Amino acid sequence: MRTKTLLLAAAIAAVGAATAKAQVYSVNAVGYVNTELKPGFNLIANPLDAGADNTVSKLLAGVPDGTIVYTFTPGTGFAVNTLDLGEWTNPNATLVPGQGFFVRTPSAVTVTFVGEVKQGNLSTPLAKGFNLVASQVPQAGKISTDLGLTVADGDIVYKFNAASQGYQIFTFDLGEWDPSEPTLAVGEGCWVRKGAAGAWNRTFSVNP
Repeated sequence: MRTKTLLLAAAIAAVGAATAKAQVYSVNAVGYVNTELKPGFNLIANPLDAGADNTVSKLLAGVPDGTIVYTFTPGTGFAVNTLDLGEWTNPNATLVPGQGFFVRTPSAVTVTFVGEVKQGNLSTPLAKGFNLVASQVPQAGKISTDLGLTVADGDIVYKFNAASQGYQIFTFDLGEWDPSEPTLAVGEGCWVRKGAAGAWNRTFSVNP
């Protein structure tokens, strides 16, 4: 999986004065992300919030027949959603920012995500054990240093390489990453194995 394009347009407008002494402002950051899927498995994420359109049928419109989406819930396991003859098994299944998921496609295709950048206090629950997750913010960077994942000794991150169809493993031990701190691209999902339950918390704003 490779993120090809990220375009963010921040529309900042004053919506009027509440009183003679105060003004109210509205910030709305919207954009799109093009994500290229390779034939086979891809571990990706929806990096923008499309509201009611955060569904498989809307987000993955245009993928070829035979495409399969795998989502994972700790304690439950995988749910499988298949596109066959233009119909999804569960077209209303949601794919929200912060949720990683696998897409297996029979041929290369580009998926375009359109929506708003999530802002404010963001939190993704993390169970003890394996979690299939992603950054809620459309930003590339180091998973802890830049993207805010708090880790403890023994935690492990598994990144999936769509080109090789294999994993890269990164372990946090004695306060350091081995072999290095993993980086995520925009719209890239990953496995995070936690020794104890917690959350991926971050406060984010498009304001300078």
